[in-house]
Amino acid sequence: MHANGQEWLVSWHTPDDEPAGTPHGAAGVCVGPEDELVLVSADGQRWELPAGRPEGDESTEETLRRELREEACVEVLTARLLGYTRGKCVQGHEQGLVLVRSVWRADVRILAWEPEFEIEHRLVVPATLGARYVLYPDEGATRIHLRALVEAGLAP
Repeated sequence: MHANGQEWLVSWHTPDDEPAGTPHGAAGVCVGPEDELVLVSADGQRWELPAGRPEGDESTEETLRRELREEACVEVLTARLLGYTRGKCVQGHEQGLVLVRSVWRADVRILAWEPEFEIEHRLVVPATLGARYVLYPDEGATRIHLRALVEAGLAP
């Protein structure tokens, strides 16, 4: 996977196989009450799962709940851990760094769109169409997002 001029090897791990590495927050497959998928974008072009890093001593689920409210303007009703991503920087200024992010299915209440932070766009689509929106020029990012949709029961 390519990110910020660096090369990363990214792998998926099941909920009972948390990999070693630096905690890097949480991402959520946000599902609304009528099977809508909530995606966010900083540029209105590339859509992704809302995610973010922990603040202070937050647990991964606390990070998930806060970040989804901040980035996607949703309230988490229930959350189920789907797994973890482990990214190891293999080329670039952070070479050797290993980051671990938890990935959740979050059943949510969709709130009024009032963006406050770096995310400027939100898209709500039928969950069955979600795979059409998480396709990136970088094949690695696409595969991780599609795996999260599969684990959440939203893609074949």
